[in-house]
Amino acid sequence: MSTILQLANADRNLSTLIKGLKASNLEETLNGIGPFTILAPVNLAFGNLTLPDTFDNMIKQSTNNSKLSDILTYHVITGKKLLKDFKDGQKLQTVNGKELAVTVKDGVVRINGAKILSRDRQGSNGVVHSIDAVNLPTP
Repeated sequence: MSTILQLANADRNLSTLIKGLKASNLEETLNGIGPFTILAPVNLAFGNLTLPDTFDNMIKQSTNNSKLSDILTYHVITGKKLLKDFKDGQKLQTVNGKELAVTVKDGVVRINGAKILSRDRQGSNGVVHSIDAVNLPTP
């Protein structure tokens, strides 16, 4: 069975996320035992980011690795969470110690406002859900 990183790598809609994970040296962690849940922003979500610096520039500049790592680890939860495990009002702890809020309305699950698109892609060390926006951690 593939790891969650291999699953994400195989999805061409997640190529920007994969570039970011490589640049921030998070690949080894996400190929580890886990289990992890990746809330994977699609490429279009990264294109819609409004930051002082573009995501591509963050990837290219090693000086921004802490900011890049902070953004990416804000999309990883320890443990395996399938779509059915998300409950309205639930708070999720990310691997960087920050919290995400879950809202469920009319069967649509959102994490900090980002809608889950494709879901429950299970790997040997967790699960991958694609989301339609990049969640930015508050400082």
